Amino acid sequence: MHYIERDTTGRIIRVEDEPFTGATEQSADLTPDIGQWYKKQEARAATLLQLRQSDLEMVRVLEDLIEVLMSKGVISITDLPPAAQTKLINRAQARRTLSGLEGLIADEDENLI
Repeated sequence: MHYIERDTTGRIIRVEDEPFTGATEQSADLTPDIGQWYKKQEARAATLLQLRQSDLEMVRVLEDLIEVLMSKGVISITDLPPAAQTKLINRAQARRTLSGLEGLIADEDENLI
């Protein structure tokens, strides 16, 4: 069963499998407009996922940019707000730790052969 909420123009704004407050109708069938709504939701979810991945990539770009600006003396870490300083320091420490662990793993792998 599909429980549907429509706006004042009749456009579907929500579809659920269970009854919910605000549902204005229900349908046992997957009608073309319900199918279209599901397709739009899938496209929206895919776009949000793409943006989340892009956000993760942009974090790395911004970290690299800040590192370059600091290495050139354009800015100092103390120019940044304390919360930003803490986050950058923690991420740099985590990155160094990870690099060290990868080196240990590679060394162990070499000894196995």
